[in-house]
This record gives sequence, C-alpha cells and structure tokens, in this order.
Amino acid sequence: MKVLKFGGTSVGTVESLSHVKKIVESIEGNAVVVVSALGGLTDKLIATAYLAAEGNSEWHSEMDAIISRHMHIIENVISPERKNQVKKDVNDYLDELKRNYEGVELIRSLPSHILDIIVSFGERISSTIVAAMIKNGERHDSLEFIKTEKWFDKNIANRKLTDTLIKEEFKNLMPDEKAIVPGFISRDTETNEITNLGRGGSDYSGALIAAALDAEILEIWTDVDGFMTSDPRIVKDAIVIDHLTFTESMELCTFGAKVIYPPTIYPVFHKNIPIKILNTFNPEAPGTLITDSHHKDDLEVKGVSALKGISLLSFQILKADISEDIYNRALNSLSKNGVSIIPVANPDPYSELNFAVPEKDSIRSIDILAEEFAPEISKGKLGDFERKDKLAAVALVGERMKTKTRLAARIGHSLRRQGINIEAYSPGNSDTTIIFIVHEEKTSETVRSVHSMVYK
Repeated sequence: MKVLKFGGTSVGTVESLSHVKKIVESIEGNAVVVVSALGGLTDKLIATAYLAAEGNSEWHSEMDAIISRHMHIIENVISPERKNQVKKDVNDYLDELKRNYEGVELIRSLPSHILDIIVSFGERISSTIVAAMIKNGERHDSLEFIKTEKWFDKNIANRKLTDTLIKEEFKNLMPDEKAIVPGFISRDTETNEITNLGRGGSDYSGALIAAALDAEILEIWTDVDGFMTSDPRIVKDAIVIDHLTFTESMELCTFGAKVIYPPTIYPVFHKNIPIKILNTFNPEAPGTLITDSHHKDDLEVKGVSALKGISLLSFQILKADISEDIYNRALNSLSKNGVSIIPVANPDPYSELNFAVPEKDSIRSIDILAEEFAPEISKGKLGDFERKDKLAAVALVGERMKTKTRLAARIGHSLRRQGINIEAYSPGNSDTTIIFIVHEEKTSETVRSVHSMVYK
C-alpha cells in the first residue's frame, strides 16, 4: 500500500485540488492520503485567534474570509449530488470554530490548548472536502489514532499506542478505498485534548501511518520537483537531486532545506520504507527518491543548505585537569534539557570549548551550563560563558564527508579570501556533513560561494 501526503499548496486552490484528484484516482487498489490545511490557512487561523484575544473586531471579517474560501472550494470541486452534505459538514466545523473565537474574545485570552483546537480545524475541514472529492474516498479521523504525550513543552507521538491504533483503523479498508486522513492533528494520550505534531506535522502523520502499515512507499507531494542542491532562490543554477539517503535528507532538512519536516524520516527509516518527493503541479517529474543506502551514480556532495538563528557558545577552561569530561558533560546537560546542539571543532579542547545551539535557546543553554558546572566555576576552574548571536550554519551534505578534509580546507580558505569570517566549523564531526558557522548577513553569499566550488 502507498501512503501519500499532500501539503497546503497542493490542496489550497481549485486548480491544485484537480491535480490531487487525478493523482489519487490513478492509483490502483488501496491508498492512504494525508492532507494538510488549505495553503496559508493555519497562519490565518492563528492570526485571527490573536485578533479575537485582543478584542479586535476585525476577527469577524477574517472569519468571513475563511468561510468564503472554503465555500468557494466546495462549490468548484464537489459533485452536485454531494455538495449539500459537504457544505453542511464543513459549516458545522466553521460554526464550532467561530464559537471558539467568540470564547477567546470573551475571556481576552488565548490558552495554548484552545489555540490547538482552533488550528485543528484547517485539517479537519480540508480532509472532509478531499474525501468527498475523491472517487472511493473515505475520511478517517486522525484524532482517533494519532496520540501524543508531553516531552518538555512539546507534544511527541506516543509511538506504541499510535502504531496499534493505526493498524486497527486501516485493517479492513474497502476494495479500492482511498483513505483520506487529516494530517498534523492528534490527541493527548492522558487528557484526550486535541494536540498537534508541530509545523510540518502532516509529513510526520504520513510517516507514522506508513511505518505502522509497512507501506511500500511514502510519497510527499509538494510544489517543487524534489530536493535541490541548494535553495534556488539563492543559487540560480541549483539542480534537482535524484537520490538521497535517509541520513543525508535528514541533514539537509535539519540545516534549512524546507522540503520535508525532519522528524518525518525517523519512522520510515527504521522500517526501510522509501520516501519519494514529488511535484503535484508537475507529476511527470521524476522527483527525489530517499532510501537507506547510496546509489553508484549519486552526486558526491548532495547539497548545500543553510540555517539561520544560530548562537555560538564558548567558555574558557582554566584548569586542565577537568578538561577530559567537560565537553561530554556540557553536551549531555543540554541534550537532556531538549536543546539541539551543533558540535563544532575545538582547536584547543584543554583551554576552550565551543558549540552551537539555536539562538532561541542560547540564554537558557547558558543557565543550564551554569548550573551543571557551578562547582567548577566557584573553584575558578571554568571561566565565564560567552555567546555570539545572529549566526548561521552553512552545511555541505554528502557521502563520506569525514574524509573530505582537503575540500573543507579549500572552502574555508576561499571564504576567508572573500572576506567571509568563519566563526566555527565542524570538519570530521559527521560522515555526512561539514558545517561552517558564519554571520547571518553573509549566509546567501556563503551558500552561493560554496555551491560554485562544489558544483563546478
């Protein structure tokens, strides 16, 4: 069985939905189709919620626009015999959405659990429309089988329970049934409150379903022809990458390539289920295939991506006798507190340690480290922590990158000659990735320069 996921741009207009209908109805046998909210709608739902919380009456006109957009879609994609029922079902959701806005306006507050309910209506409505539009389409409510649990301040999938519920939900599909599923949304295992899997969570919904059902492939349908060697808005001659490994695709996404949501890869990677990135608006394009191992004709360097909003943390080691375990303690203390870390080279690990973290976590990271190393600081063995903000990580991703020390050195030398200061780098930290930390304002220039050196 195939699992397909269509993003917001794929289900956002009458024209794009006609492509979705053609693609899904061409599949022989059963398929599970995960859909996002209409393109841009999630942001609209959130913005309207904040207007209501402020007591700004403009939320009413925003609500009217939301209603009008969905009615326009229904009017143009649903067959006449089903139109009245679909309008009724969608209007029921829209009425409930409006009541939530009215409640928010009344209390002049927007609790997080209410916002979760509000944003869930995007996928709940889009899946209702798509299920009615597709021949043999049947809607399956992901609120019944995608379950989450709390991890720090995030909702993460309760994999064991979710796997069991997915298998039960889809074990008896009708012949040729196309099961339409709202992506992104879920329920808390303990409280049963509506939650979600985070921005990009529809990709993850598809991956959870594909893994639980041992699907033959997970197809991610979007508005690009596949992964590219760099962002084409920055690098005009970037090309589509035919094939990536799971690890390479994960690294490209982690460092800024916005093709798929990075956690998507984990569930299918462990089941060795291929992912195919395809273009809803150009379905004949071959796309990008993602599998577990390299192909003999793969590009040596798969791509150059960049992630802004990075901070570089550093601290002085004043007594060499503590240096051996200080780095691991620092990384472990940050990791267990949910901080993502980008390891970087430390030219002299006996006198100074450096590593990069998301800028949004930089102050919290220093607090965590100060607590971890309070005894050493009080005894004068560690100096003060320092941080540099407004940095970016530019990553080269490919095969056997750990062995490409000459390439890393050549790129570093060339960047410095161009006046691009390298704050830190990580040659040899990973088999798949070399990272250069530069100032944010130099991000595009760095990406273009590195891409031109790699793809001459």
